[in-house]
Amino acid sequence: MKYVIIGGDAAGMSAAMQIVRHDEKADVTTLEMGEVYSYAQCGLPYVVGGVIDSFDSLIARSVETFREKYGIDARVNHEVKAVDVEKKVVSGDGFEIPYDKLLVATGASPVVPPWDGVNLKGIHSVKTIPDTEALMKDLDGVSKIVVIGGGYIGLEMAENFVVIGKDVTMIERNPRLAGIFDEEFSEKIGEEAVKHGIKLRFNESVEAFEGGDDGRVTQVVTDKGRVDADLVVIAIGVKPNTSFLDGTGIHLFANGAIKVNSFMETNIEDVYAAGDCATQYHRVKERDDYIPLGTHANKQGRLAGRAMVGAPRPFQGIVGTSIIKFFNLTLGRTGLSEKEIKAQGYPYETISAQLPHIAGYYPEPKKLDIRLSYHTETERLLGAQVIGEAGVDKRIDVLATALFHNMRVSELEDLDLAYAPPYNGVWDPIQRTARRL
Repeated sequence: MKYVIIGGDAAGMSAAMQIVRHDEKADVTTLEMGEVYSYAQCGLPYVVGGVIDSFDSLIARSVETFREKYGIDARVNHEVKAVDVEKKVVSGDGFEIPYDKLLVATGASPVVPPWDGVNLKGIHSVKTIPDTEALMKDLDGVSKIVVIGGGYIGLEMAENFVVIGKDVTMIERNPRLAGIFDEEFSEKIGEEAVKHGIKLRFNESVEAFEGGDDGRVTQVVTDKGRVDADLVVIAIGVKPNTSFLDGTGIHLFANGAIKVNSFMETNIEDVYAAGDCATQYHRVKERDDYIPLGTHANKQGRLAGRAMVGAPRPFQGIVGTSIIKFFNLTLGRTGLSEKEIKAQGYPYETISAQLPHIAGYYPEPKKLDIRLSYHTETERLLGAQVIGEAGVDKRIDVLATALFHNMRVSELEDLDLAYAPPYNGVWDPIQRTARRL
């Protein structure tokens, strides 16, 4: 059986490993358009900030390891430009490869609008190791950095630029940072940014860039004025890498992501998709969604590989869980925000509380801000957000598990959670919040 996988990162190589482990005779070819395989993209901002020493630390397995240890024909600099689903062939410049089963795991690319001057030197995006290497080489002599976009990547890059002593301005076209959080929590994130010297410009849209005689960016032009810049990072979102599938008949989501079922199958026989180029079923929304995260990519890739070798296990879907460190705060969320709940049309209420993350009498308790949203008719938990300096990760994972299993808010009180004064009170903060129902 000839397996071809387009994409050499999380989803693609998770699938490849499952194939070689389940089919000893498998002929597996992986095609990566770049030169680096299987690395942790989420760690890139922390290399910029010096928290992680080198890009090598982010690489899970090298190309040589896949080739020599696992017998995978792992190719680099192979960009697939067309797929013929009738002849079952993928092709690019100078190559044409037949397949019996194909996995598309091409990921996503940063959205970069066609703004005037966007190709000036000093304007970057951060998605790959080469992207980030180019940015870091460009930091010498840089003082003023503008980050466009207030989402997760924008926040992480802004923090790490501050860590290395840069003057940072963030431009966000919406009225607040981190729009995936509810308004009162977004305000806390903005306050943390200002506390660390970041200048915030809200309700402002970028229109162009201007540069000097050397072709390097000097200003960001917006609908409200100009911002001086020695370097710019564009972090306004990503789009699935699926344009090469035009004409194949493969069904796509509105944003271009590939529609898949629970076994990662597309509507075309023997063609699968996984990761940031594919949809994910959202268990709370009860429909397909697109939330490109490394956790989903690894799970979907693993399950795609199993399905391709005839050992299927269905993907159970997502609940939209994510977490981020931003200076002294940890920001966690799972399920739906108020905005998403309203879009779904669910009747809902919210409960909020501010409570210590450990026993209140134990030294140095930190405050947790907790917000639970629930369906007013069923009491079913719909979403949760937690922000604080400590203990956020524990709580958001408990709430994500509760969401995954359709628990009611009142049932949170019944959970048997770990207790010792250095870690918790006898009633966990999420249980104390739930009791306010």
